[in-house]
Amino acid sequence: MKRRTVPMLLIISAFMLITGCMKVGPDFKRPDMGSQIRETYQYAPSDVEMGKITDRWWAAFNDPELNQLAENVLSGNLDIRKALSVITELQSYFVQSRADRLPTLSLQGEAKRQRIPPGIESDVYTLSLPASFEIDLWGRLTRAEEAALANLTKTEENARTIAQTIVSEAITLYFQIESLERRIQITEQNIKNYRRNLSFIERRYEGGLTSILDLKQARRVLAQTEATLPSLRQDIGIRQQKLAILSGQYPGTRPARTQPEDYFKLPAPVPSGLPSDLLLRRPDIRAAEANLRALNAKIGVAKANRFPKITLTGSFGYSSGELDRLFIPGNNLWNIAFGALQPIFDAGRLKAGQCAAEAQFQQGMVDYAKTVLTAFYEVESALLTRKEQMERRGKMLDFLAEARATQKVAENRYERGLTDYLTVLDAQRTRFQAEESLVLVELTILSNRVTLHRALGGGWGEPK
Repeated sequence: MKRRTVPMLLIISAFMLITGCMKVGPDFKRPDMGSQIRETYQYAPSDVEMGKITDRWWAAFNDPELNQLAENVLSGNLDIRKALSVITELQSYFVQSRADRLPTLSLQGEAKRQRIPPGIESDVYTLSLPASFEIDLWGRLTRAEEAALANLTKTEENARTIAQTIVSEAITLYFQIESLERRIQITEQNIKNYRRNLSFIERRYEGGLTSILDLKQARRVLAQTEATLPSLRQDIGIRQQKLAILSGQYPGTRPARTQPEDYFKLPAPVPSGLPSDLLLRRPDIRAAEANLRALNAKIGVAKANRFPKITLTGSFGYSSGELDRLFIPGNNLWNIAFGALQPIFDAGRLKAGQCAAEAQFQQGMVDYAKTVLTAFYEVESALLTRKEQMERRGKMLDFLAEARATQKVAENRYERGLTDYLTVLDAQRTRFQAEESLVLVELTILSNRVTLHRALGGGWGEPK
């Protein structure tokens, strides 16, 4: 009996050595985008050194309340929680794929009584440990594990994309609320100014020094300006509610805060010569690459399915007619089997499966290239927007200074009777528009900075 087991054990040992050493299908290589990719960005500035990379990019705005908001969103947002639970699900699938490469072992027991003519009854007790193991000769199970790991990585990166997108949305809402608070203050200041003008004109009208037209115009402009406040308060309330939802909280509102005229803090300069490989930190690009890895591994799985499947099965246990003598060495039993399954005719099904896997990989290549190019577009667009909006802000500051000076001259001339009230109204409206336009430009700069950090997949630290 022992001499018969030796050749089988040698065969098993040989296959165990071979297992994992041969993998059909292509090994993964990161796609080369070639000349389409620049080493640095076209609109990156050239006067600030590159600093240390950081993931908590919102700290660059130097706002403790903003930092706390980001933490609240990361811990309380429901979409982020769901994405994390999907990661747990994929981790379980990965563990399952790894388990397929290990032997399965079961415990099997049986007790039966049988009657054999002419009336002989006997008891049989059996306890055994069946085992099964597929030898991964062609790397099918290894490739399946690679695919499962890549899918897990893709899911993790997708979760990071969700978190990054939601935090960016929350921070943008925060800046929009600040901007609306500043616009409400500007409007309230102008309402006070128009009321003061109305009182002045009423006194002049009573003294016969101005016409009824000036009085009507003053009342019209005041009512028109007062009518804008409800819309601004509505806008700020809706954004506060959205922000609360992103933090996983009840959608409540609060009164607008007081924002001083110098509320806007210019963000730290963007480092010069931003390297394009910063995009490798973008979770959507890493997810697209992980998807390519999974699709590449599935080619190997599909190709390995066309080769024989080698399996080993066996069991070891005891059998006895008496329960108390079940574990006596003389009652042991065992069997071992070696099997191979080779498809002979499947009407091209397995070959078609491999062709489909290869086509899916090519589709993944296109998706990867599109993701990378889109990422470069987002970065270049954000850098271009930053450059032009910073220049626009400088012009708007000059415009506001001139508008304030013009308003002062017009009011002085009207008080001395040297110009009509329509000129004063035009100067006041121009200053009001200049102040609002400056606030909107500053909001664009801040929102664009959020977009730039999201497009780069993070941020950078202080210059060296």
